[in-house]
Amino acid sequence: MDDTTRGIRIRRGGPADAPAVLDMLDSAVIWMNARGNTEQWGTTPFSEKPGGVEMVDRYLTENLPYIAELDGTPAAALVLDSGPHPQAPIAPAEEPERYVRLLVSDRRFAGRHLGSALLAHAVEETRRAGVRLLRVDCWAGGGGELVAFYERHGFTSTETFQAGAWPGQVLAQRIG
Repeated sequence: MDDTTRGIRIRRGGPADAPAVLDMLDSAVIWMNARGNTEQWGTTPFSEKPGGVEMVDRYLTENLPYIAELDGTPAAALVLDSGPHPQAPIAPAEEPERYVRLLVSDRRFAGRHLGSALLAHAVEETRRAGVRLLRVDCWAGGGGELVAFYERHGFTSTETFQAGAWPGQVLAQRIG
């Protein structure tokens, strides 16, 4: 998919994108921490977390990764799967679904609506697969800003959960 009105090109990702995705995640941690948010993803960059590099490698090899590029530079990433992470305290849907496992952008490209473009792409990929349900879970802390972001993109809050002290929200979107 190309969004030429904003210069965004979305392509399938793969293992070669791991360094760029790790950089995106690391920049997001730094940005969140600078805003006082140390609860969502902690304070340790993903590239330094135990299992962080392996998690990104799994996302890029075992799931459906998509990379949003601006002028050929990887600027954001989205990973789709067929359900929530098996270790998450979230029940799988009772029907086929696509599940957003990761949505992250490089903070250097903030304000370019990359997350919006990738979510629109996720809707199209879900539709193309003949699946009618797209879900995502996110951090529900911080005044619910992230939950509101997904709601602005057509998702509806369905259930809350706790992962230790981490408050979470599951959201769903019906694909017609």
